[in-house]
Amino acid sequence: MAARVLLRRSLAGAAAVPRLPPGGGLALRGLGSSAHRPREDSWLKSLFVRKVDPRKDAHSNLLAKRETSSLYKIQFHNVKPECLEAYNKLCQEVLPKIHEEKHYPCALVGTWNTWYGEQDQAVHLWRYEGGYPALNEVMSKLRQNKEFIEFRKERGNMLLSRKNQLLLEFSFWNEPVPRDGPNIYELRSYQLRPGTMIEWGNYWARAIRFRQDNNEAVGGFFSQIGQLYMVHHLWAYKDLQTREDIRNAAWHKPGWDELVYYTVPLIQEMESRIMIPLKISPLQ
Repeated sequence: MAARVLLRRSLAGAAAVPRLPPGGGLALRGLGSSAHRPREDSWLKSLFVRKVDPRKDAHSNLLAKRETSSLYKIQFHNVKPECLEAYNKLCQEVLPKIHEEKHYPCALVGTWNTWYGEQDQAVHLWRYEGGYPALNEVMSKLRQNKEFIEFRKERGNMLLSRKNQLLLEFSFWNEPVPRDGPNIYELRSYQLRPGTMIEWGNYWARAIRFRQDNNEAVGGFFSQIGQLYMVHHLWAYKDLQTREDIRNAAWHKPGWDELVYYTVPLIQEMESRIMIPLKISPLQ
């Protein structure tokens, strides 16, 4: 109550300041030089200005795994509905060759079709072991690969649109490694408010402990290039009912509700995709 009264008085005082005619700068300077006014302004600013601790390092260095230098790329391909079967067949013929080629420092982590969410969509996740130099090496070699050039041309005729992002993995998440199936996968994508990635990482470094009992946590990533302040969490479940049971069980663990409470205000938008892996996907 006292704070509200002080705020009303402060705003009333601000409204009472007369509009000075040209040449009235000396009077205005005298009004602003009082000992009380700057303190009042400072108090008002403290209500609306977000305080951020100074950082001595890039957010990516604070959040990403230090023991690896892997870079990830996630691709979203919106396929013409009548071409999805042909698209999948083409990918299953060509993508394993890139994945298995020893001269390409990259690995196919997973490849899926969206089941629930945006329809007729393919999602591919790649790992480049060695970071940006590895990515550049792969892209340079693929530009000289006649089979891949032909693949891209044929694939392009099947697509409505496509986009990608370059990602780093959170240090506290599981390493995405091949797993046996059958599983369904959920990709939960969060558009965070700019400037909140460190807070998100701090909360999820604790929250991930609540989601390890059933081995459902596959990988967690944040964007570096593409749509920024994006976070992707990848989960694996036996089926939709198992997903529901595991997610409901988390709410019975002391502390989970509090962490959700603090992370929700950091989110601008969120999206959930339920995905089915293709036969060539290392994540089955």
